[in-house]
Amino acid sequence: MLIYKIFRAHEWAQLQNEGHTKGATIDLQDGYIHLSSHDTVVETAARHFQGEGDLMLIAIEADGKDDLKWEASRGGLLFPHLYREMQMSDVVWAKPLPLTDGHHQFPALA
Repeated sequence: MLIYKIFRAHEWAQLQNEGHTKGATIDLQDGYIHLSSHDTVVETAARHFQGEGDLMLIAIEADGKDDLKWEASRGGLLFPHLYREMQMSDVVWAKPLPLTDGHHQFPALA
């Protein structure tokens, strides 16, 4: 099953250049990398990245990740949290998340 991370352009560039990342500022503060499911990623973009352009949507395979935990968050919904650095090898695909008329345009999510 694919899960998703939204990165700003500089965060995505860091992952590409260094091959690993501890995530965005909120990830560093909380001690894990915040991820979203197929069902929550659109709302995550609207809540935390409203009006923000230059974003990348990163897909990660959830299966087989021992350091991935599903934990209750927003409204009791379960969200995947990665308790280690994200590696470039975790990335299944990365696609731009363009902003059109104030709304992020998501690619087809598998």
